[in-house]
Amino acid sequence: MVTKTNTLKRIITPEQLFMISVLAVNAGNYFYNLILGRILGPEQFADAAVLVTFLLVFSFMAMTFQLVTAKFSVIFESNQFLSFVFNAYKNAIIVGITLGILVVVFAKQLQELFNTSSSNMFVIFGCGIPLYFLISVNRGVYQGKKAFKPLSITYQAEMLSRLLITIGLLYLFNIQSSIVIAIGILVSLGFGLMPFKFKIQPLKKHTVLSTDINKQIRNFFIITAFYELTQIIINNSDILLVKHYFESYDAGLYASLALIGRVVYFIAWMFVMLLLPTVVQLKKEGKATAPVLFKYVGYVSVIASIIVLGCFIFPKTIITLLFGEGYIAMAALLWKYALATGLFAISNIFAYYYLSLDRYIPVIISGVFGVLQMGLIILFHSSLAEVVIMQIIAMILLLLVQFVFFFLDNNKD
Repeated sequence: MVTKTNTLKRIITPEQLFMISVLAVNAGNYFYNLILGRILGPEQFADAAVLVTFLLVFSFMAMTFQLVTAKFSVIFESNQFLSFVFNAYKNAIIVGITLGILVVVFAKQLQELFNTSSSNMFVIFGCGIPLYFLISVNRGVYQGKKAFKPLSITYQAEMLSRLLITIGLLYLFNIQSSIVIAIGILVSLGFGLMPFKFKIQPLKKHTVLSTDINKQIRNFFIITAFYELTQIIINNSDILLVKHYFESYDAGLYASLALIGRVVYFIAWMFVMLLLPTVVQLKKEGKATAPVLFKYVGYVSVIASIIVLGCFIFPKTIITLLFGEGYIAMAALLWKYALATGLFAISNIFAYYYLSLDRYIPVIISGVFGVLQMGLIILFHSSLAEVVIMQIIAMILLLLVQFVFFFLDNNKD
């Protein structure tokens, strides 16, 4: 038995084990959303989609801390590393508490803006925001050090607890669904902190980082924050704008479309998690980094093509199996939304690659086209089909520009 276990460890690398774990987490999160869609129906699911989208928005904000921590966890060692992580936790707590207070204070205004049934769901959600930023620094340390086992555990703990608690409360108690979902998110963020092994106490006499190092960290943080903002705009603005412009029923239908179509993005995300520390390490060792980019672009392109083709051939079957007959009206748009998401996922690999190399022009390019996408939806939203077409146009242009930049930059080098 021991021999078989050792053989399995040799066959499956830590990176592959992490990818399997990420697939399991994404599958669990998908199941969570699918169950909510089936239990609640389109109108109530629209409120649930707002909360889930808010969770994604703040996860992108917190991802800034995770990526910065991951990168400099590769670069820094010993006391310098401890000092950096100490400061990262401190700043994450400050930012998390500030944003949490803002969400709680403006809960009523958020309810009116997104036409939700309750403002209390934003109050509960706001209480969990500081936890998310702590989680992200914790995950950044594991990601940078390639400690994939504890990194996998923290994602699995968050996903499983949210799934079980939310579904359990919905079945056991007669509580407003939006409140239940908010409670599930809040409690799951507590579980997401596990495992948390970083010792703060010995850092009272931590090493003071030099001005140059602090400047390097600050510059990378700013550009990463900017890029994560573009991720928020491209990946989540459509759902929030649809919730604002359309009735709850249509918004709920669109949320189901977005959930199915974004599967390619969530799969691509696991490659991004592996890409950043790998590219930083190769750069540190003076080795070529482009082959890693080609490998991950190839993976994501193949996956995206398969998903788009499946959505084109079997749209009604996919929607009926996942959400039920009540959402069948979105069948004709499914492959188009999947295409927009696939294009974005591929361009995303380019942006994170250059971000890892401290090259920021592709990040700015993503920001420009993120604003373009949002502007197109604001101007053209006479139907849900038009909203999807605007995203396809923006993402085709984004990917073309990213390709052109890469080849021009590569030829120059």
